[in-house]
Amino acid sequence: METNLMKYQAFLESCRTGSFTRAARRLSYSQSGVSRMVADLEQDWGVSLLERGRGPLRLTPDGERLRPLVREVCEADRRLRMQVDDIRGIRAGTVRIGCFSSVATHWLPEVMRGFSREYPDVDYELLMGDYAEIESWCAEGRVDLGFLPFVPKSPLLRTHPLATDELMAVLPEGHRLADQAGVPVEKLCEEPFIMLRKSGDTEVVDIFSRVGLRPRVRFTTFDDYAIMSMVESGLGLAVLPALILRRNPYHLAVRHVEPRAFRTIGVVSRRAERPSVAAARFMEHLAAAVLAPPRTPSP
Repeated sequence: METNLMKYQAFLESCRTGSFTRAARRLSYSQSGVSRMVADLEQDWGVSLLERGRGPLRLTPDGERLRPLVREVCEADRRLRMQVDDIRGIRAGTVRIGCFSSVATHWLPEVMRGFSREYPDVDYELLMGDYAEIESWCAEGRVDLGFLPFVPKSPLLRTHPLATDELMAVLPEGHRLADQAGVPVEKLCEEPFIMLRKSGDTEVVDIFSRVGLRPRVRFTTFDDYAIMSMVESGLGLAVLPALILRRNPYHLAVRHVEPRAFRTIGVVSRRAERPSVAAARFMEHLAAAVLAPPRTPSP
């Protein structure tokens, strides 16, 4: 049964991402392993589930009919495991978390270390994704809790605000604008700009749109650390959250944006379900650990 569930998850994640490679990254399997599991399902059931070609994977008509049933099986298994965790209590269980890079790097290790001292038999499953993916995982019940820098609109989810995070101007060391504590938004529009893009994310764009400006975007990337490296190399200016700038290894000047801009990071969970004992205790521990606003890099 456990092997079948792995195959079901491989099928669902391949449908969701449109790629065996991306599904493998999400599930921490090899690309060939995910492809093989889906092929095994097709052989076991005697049907074709996915159309393979040059573009994204697409569901066949049979795959379209079977996907909701496969999802129900995986959801029932998740609820079963949660009930078992409840019966066993906090002594054991798994906390499944959807998060983005700055939270995974600067919040979770310390929180998990403190929590593990009290509850050493609780395990963790971390899924890294962009904002849209994290919201989807929370709504589907794929994770017990997720982190988002905004309040999702979905009525399926509840959000508990945790901390305020400032959005900072990032400049090369020695830049002409680095001799002041704050950088006016209009000054960021005078030079090439490196834009951080993540699905479901408009926080940087909103800084400019609020004052009716548009930056000269020359580079776009999904990776915070790639942006830091590009700024250090003099390729442009950027705006990044203060949280990701903690302990960064690059030679950068970090300044306030004027007018100052902030985001609120919250923990998101599924509204319709009571979290497992382990997840509920973890959320309490998390709130106590990070409720204070994160430190802002000194100008």
